[in-house]
Amino acid sequence: MSTHGKPYASSCDENREPILAVIRPLFASARHLLEIGSGTGQHAVFFAAAMPHLTWQTSDVAEHLPGIRAWLEEAALPNLPLPLTLDVNDDWPVGPFDAVFSANTAHIMSAADVAVLFRGVGEVLAPGGHFAQYGPFNEGGRYTSDSNRRFDAALKSRDPRMGLRDLDDLRTLAARHNLTLTDNHAMPVNNRTLVWQRGGAGASLAGG
Repeated sequence: MSTHGKPYASSCDENREPILAVIRPLFASARHLLEIGSGTGQHAVFFAAAMPHLTWQTSDVAEHLPGIRAWLEEAALPNLPLPLTLDVNDDWPVGPFDAVFSANTAHIMSAADVAVLFRGVGEVLAPGGHFAQYGPFNEGGRYTSDSNRRFDAALKSRDPRMGLRDLDDLRTLAARHNLTLTDNHAMPVNNRTLVWQRGGAGASLAGG
């Protein structure tokens, strides 16, 4: 869907306030953030406007960059530089970044790509920095809702490599790259915001 020549996703408008409530305090002292899979660019514009202290660096595969640029150019915010081309399997931008954010990406990636995602985050995120990951996730090998079960089936019908990722598997991937789950926030519509910290102390929390 598009609006005024820009790509548009209604879900971005619906989830942006709950996500902001989680990431605003989390990124209060961060200055340079990398967003992985910026999609339409809507989140970037909203979050950068709400957190002017933070340079919000968008990125995505090449085909999505024109739409992201359209949103960024209209917003004309000083803390929104031009988007970077980023395929997780190719070269990553040079870090370190104080923070990393990604929304609704893990379930549209293959399991192998998700492993590469965590490796890349572990490389570009500064020690002590946070990675906020939003989306639907399974827990303990089980769906957390019937709607997530149906969504997973729809994804796999499009591409069998897609699908909801399990929190236990993500913890294993994260641990390989010095990333620890420090918060797990319940979000609307059976989504979560997982907060990972590079080199961070503290036990994993069951809920937010």
